[in-house]
Amino acid sequence: MNEQLLTASPGDVLATPGPWREFWDYFSANRGALIGAGFILLVLLAALFANLLTPHSPFEQYRDAILTPPAWQEGGVWRYPLGTDEVGRDILTRLIFGGRMSLFIGMMVVCLALLLGTLIGLAAGYARGITDTLIMRAMDIIMALPSLLLALAIVTILGPGLINAAIAIAITYLPHYVRITRASVIAESSRDYVTASRVSGAGVLRLVFITILPNCMAPLIVQASLGFSNAILDAAALGFIGLGAQPPSPEWGSMLSNALEFIQRAWWVVTFPGLMILLTVLAFNLMGDGLRDALDPKMKL
Repeated sequence: MNEQLLTASPGDVLATPGPWREFWDYFSANRGALIGAGFILLVLLAALFANLLTPHSPFEQYRDAILTPPAWQEGGVWRYPLGTDEVGRDILTRLIFGGRMSLFIGMMVVCLALLLGTLIGLAAGYARGITDTLIMRAMDIIMALPSLLLALAIVTILGPGLINAAIAIAITYLPHYVRITRASVIAESSRDYVTASRVSGAGVLRLVFITILPNCMAPLIVQASLGFSNAILDAAALGFIGLGAQPPSPEWGSMLSNALEFIQRAWWVVTFPGLMILLTVLAFNLMGDGLRDALDPKMKL
């Protein structure tokens, strides 16, 4: 082994993969994670370019084509590839625009919960003492309540709507980010590099946000990717009961709610929105597993 090290050429040393290359090697080794990331990218691109991809408006009603079946079924036409709903709106168009709304609410929930949870967790983990105790007891109270019921209560207070639903769901996710950040800060605070930075005269803000926080991001990124799928599910649940996106907004949960009474005679109005929720949530979970394997040092041993 020593002889190999002594005889190693400079090119071999320079060929050592960097952190991004190492991350990609571990992530790409997980085929499920690649499939999930590819599906998410496809949904994202379709949502961004929905106006170019869809020949119809998500709100336009074709009264001569109410509950038209998919194109491959008897009575279907290729003008509406996945059929139409109970008022004659093109389902494919509404699914594509619904992806825009579902991804938006997922991103809003994750960003709010990640930002607030990280700040609160940093305060709890660095300050410790009474501050830590008060913050963690408040998080325990939030976690003791069923998340969907808590979100329902908050939306009832704020009023139904997409933004209020996102705020309510973000509040229910706060404890997860606070706990992860607090545990990471406590673990990193005892490291030598933090002690050296403190001795060199670094202020509290520099110590917390520049020295400690970057080394706490890996578990937060994994939690955010997994939380994205839960946010989409909870938003669809709130939309299903009428407290999320309001009609005629093309949101997958509200599409399921509006089509429920037609499930026996028009299977497509329920199947396709439910399938999009299932596949998108599955894709985020697969990608989250891949990120965990790539970012967690313990998984690389």
